[in-house]
Amino acid sequence: MSHALRVVVPVVALAALLSACSGSGSSPPSAGGSPGQHSSAPGPPASSSGQVPVQPATAPQVGSCYRLGYDEALAPTLAKRPAPCTRVHTAVAFFVGRFDRHLAVDGAQVRHLESTACTHRFATYVGGTLDQRRVSMLRTVWFAPSAEQAAVGSHWFVCTAIALRGDQNLALLRGPLHGVLAETAGRDHYGMCGTAEPGQAGFEQRVCAAPHAWRALRTVGFAPGIYPGVDKVRSAGEEICKSAANDVASDPLHYTWSYQWPSRQQWRAGQTYGVCWTPS
Repeated sequence: MSHALRVVVPVVALAALLSACSGSGSSPPSAGGSPGQHSSAPGPPASSSGQVPVQPATAPQVGSCYRLGYDEALAPTLAKRPAPCTRVHTAVAFFVGRFDRHLAVDGAQVRHLESTACTHRFATYVGGTLDQRRVSMLRTVWFAPSAEQAAVGSHWFVCTAIALRGDQNLALLRGPLHGVLAETAGRDHYGMCGTAEPGQAGFEQRVCAAPHAWRALRTVGFAPGIYPGVDKVRSAGEEICKSAANDVASDPLHYTWSYQWPSRQQWRAGQTYGVCWTPS
């Protein structure tokens, strides 16, 4: 039997977005806007000091679609206006929550509320099992008003679903995302794939809808807590990944597989699992 264990040096891929969060509380965009952004709607005339008074920001509607770029998905505030969901888009709002007006929009309590609510609602929204969500390229990010907008009455946050196409690009969304990972076609389209063998030159995680050479099969989970050490997280996945690759191999006597275990850095960021891969 040939089943090569491709021992892979763990890498932190897409660290900013794989943690699935956006911050909050930065200043709103300037009236002129930046390339790729819509400027804010016309407001009241400037005051004698030459400054335009800050206006409350209206909460997005659930189901609204947006054409965001990668950097815009990492921004603390949502600068884009909605785009028709029937046209090209890269993000969709699936939940709008509110926080107490006495809390700071950029404070720890609001950040915890956003991350908890969006992560929980995201699981229900896209469906599938925890393992299926982990080996997909679907993520949730969240946005809130600026501190200035919160000070004049905007106390909401919006949870948004996106898909990563590659290292620093978002994928175009195809059809509704509600329950998409509960379906085989959805998992095949939004699954986590790679351009090469994990850990080798040229490897980049990308959505399976794009050209790829390897595919993530499943994860190897560990109990949260203190990092167990490289030896334990490495050895824990060997038999599991070998079995997973055997299950999908066209020839059960000749197959290749790879295992990426979590590094200490990834563990501290919340990734307490490894990933099994096989050529696609």
